[in-house]
Amino acid sequence: MSRASQARRIAVAAAYGGGAVGAAGMILLGVLVGEARLARRTVGEPTTEPPVADGLYGPERACSGAGPDPITLALLGDSGAAGFGVDRPAETPGALLAAGLSEVADRPVRLVNTAKVGARSADLLGQVTAALEHSPDLAVIMIGANDVTHRVRPVNSVRQLSEAVRRLRADGVEVVVGTCPDLGTIEPIAQPLRLVARRWSRAMAAAQTIAVVKAGARSVSLGDLLGPEFAAQPRVMFSADRFHPSASGYARVASVVLPSMAAALGLGPADRARPALETEEGVSSLAAAAVQAVEEPGTEVSGTEVGGQETGPRGRWVVLEHRIRRFTRRPAGPQVEQPVR
Repeated sequence: MSRASQARRIAVAAAYGGGAVGAAGMILLGVLVGEARLARRTVGEPTTEPPVADGLYGPERACSGAGPDPITLALLGDSGAAGFGVDRPAETPGALLAAGLSEVADRPVRLVNTAKVGARSADLLGQVTAALEHSPDLAVIMIGANDVTHRVRPVNSVRQLSEAVRRLRADGVEVVVGTCPDLGTIEPIAQPLRLVARRWSRAMAAAQTIAVVKAGARSVSLGDLLGPEFAAQPRVMFSADRFHPSASGYARVASVVLPSMAAALGLGPADRARPALETEEGVSSLAAAAVQAVEEPGTEVSGTEVGGQETGPRGRWVVLEHRIRRFTRRPAGPQVEQPVR
């Protein structure tokens, strides 16, 4: 079975409530979990909470109420979204994304982070409920790693993510999802089981992409985004536990997610409205795009139309884009604290 077929099968099963992981797959996943437990002993259980970075970001005059109304950004997901592994609020992905979006939009941005360390896809609906209390304009979700290491069936994880996205979209919230990272880049997981971790996390990411785009959102592949940098500079890109990103690692993640956030809100010269497409050139079927995105970290997948139609012989039409925005400076901390955790 091709990877595109596997991703499509998981996504379809999630949509229709069926599907099961084969016996051989469960054995492999069980072995992965055993190795993950050994890795967790090496990493250690979290003993602290990530820094709280909720609040207003942007020029001081704008944040004082003299400028336009702020954009409200909600961040949901697991420890990667919460910013575990860094010491200062300004180093968290939430602060980086809020400050970056404020710069692109030339407006203040209010950050509301409902992400939790250890969260799985099943926890997303509760986080969505908390986020919707703040009427967000845009939500960013980063989830999936804990589902893989805790033996959650991919069809269940993908269904739960899809439900969260659809609930946000039903409230008019734009959504960008950073898909499951490649666990094969995590050093405390030993070989050859690291290859199993890579296989399962990439399958999860591809299935997430299909479900997310069908639900009306954009996906951004995180994949092994930190892999090459980790191999070259392990003490720079990852935090002390060798599991969670460092401040530099989070900046790398934010640099590929931010352009898709701007695009979702129609901001920035690089994110101008796409021209109407009359042919298939430059677009792809969703399943094929999902697999390609996993292989190329930082790739955005979003729906499009060809000749006025959303679907073709191979299913949903999508566009793949690879964009990055480098951060030239660290953001200041939030000017107004609004902790929600």
